Amino acid sequence: MKSRRESPPSSPSLRQSVPHRRVCVLGWARDGDHGPAEGGHYRCEARDLRHPRSWRWAAIAALDEELHALRPSSGARRSSRAMGLRLLTTWQTLHPDARIEQALTLARLGRLGPALPIAFAGACTCAGIERRPAVEAFAYTRLASTISAAMRLMPIGQTDAHALLARTLDRVPAVVDRIVARDDRVESFSPALDIAAMTQQYLHSRLFRS
Repeated sequence: MKSRRESPPSSPSLRQSVPHRRVCVLGWARDGDHGPAEGGHYRCEARDLRHPRSWRWAAIAALDEELHALRPSSGARRSSRAMGLRLLTTWQTLHPDARIEQALTLARLGRLGPALPIAFAGACTCAGIERRPAVEAFAYTRLASTISAAMRLMPIGQTDAHALLARTLDRVPAVVDRIVARDDRVESFSPALDIAAMTQQYLHSRLFRS
């Protein structure tokens, strides 16, 4: 369900969406930009930011808290924030940016997690990646990490696993197309996954931390 030791591409996918004129998971954006998008099981609206002053930090922090609260499993919540912080820290080391530094400052002050989707959004924004490719990239990382975990936990070979991943990725563009027309709030409905995640921490032997 997760990749080993909470490495960045490892959290379970989350269905997300946000209304227009809201900062979202894959964008860290200002008002006025439009374009909801989705990758895999997660729905979100991705927006673009150019300058740190344009970043609506209060709204970003509020969305981060909402994403955090949507995960019933305490392990998943901790993992998402640990991976998000690690991603931003690594990105800032490799590609220094005032916006990422501000996010890290807020994290140190306890005002921002950040959850992994928020951190991924920041890295994509600072890299100049457009909204739609960013969402598709996020979908790939989530799906690929799930397949990677499956190869460790199930009797499935690399060829079959990658074939399954390829078939699943074929559906991602259509999912992105569908979410473009949506104007909804952040949401998550995956009860079976949630129950499995909440019970995982009580297993006698675990391959993954969460």
